[in-house]
Amino acid sequence: MTHLEKGEGAALLDRFRTYLRDHRQPVTRQREQIARVVLESEEHLSIEEIRDRLLVAGAAPGLATIYRTVDLLVESGLVRARDFDQGYRRFEPVPAPGDHHHLICHRCGRVDEFTHERLERMLPMIADEHGFQLERHRLEIYGTCRDCRRRVGSKP
Repeated sequence: MTHLEKGEGAALLDRFRTYLRDHRQPVTRQREQIARVVLESEEHLSIEEIRDRLLVAGAAPGLATIYRTVDLLVESGLVRARDFDQGYRRFEPVPAPGDHHHLICHRCGRVDEFTHERLERMLPMIADEHGFQLERHRLEIYGTCRDCRRRVGSKP
């Protein structure tokens, strides 16, 4: 999952407050609570998971408030929305520039992140071979995770 350095979640929250002020949006307690859950998470959270974590923490913003705040986080560039073909979006903090990729289990929905230096070096070469100027990319690999394979008795 997204790895945040110590204190990085708090720094992202400060950046979100600045974004809100710069865009003449109110900095409310509910927005801060929602942002804290998303920005300090090392997981790809769905809206429902965000709501559940807020409820556990004793906060109860409405679902519409959660959606609107998450949309603001995405607009600010501090959070990235991901669609892993599960019928809903997941959200991850964007702590610093850098590409990572995803392994998605189609059975349990687990999402693991990985980076691969050789892959990153190959992508510009592949684009160049096809006369294409690479601007950005996204790689998602779908399959069955080790835990699910073990549960059904398949070989790893």
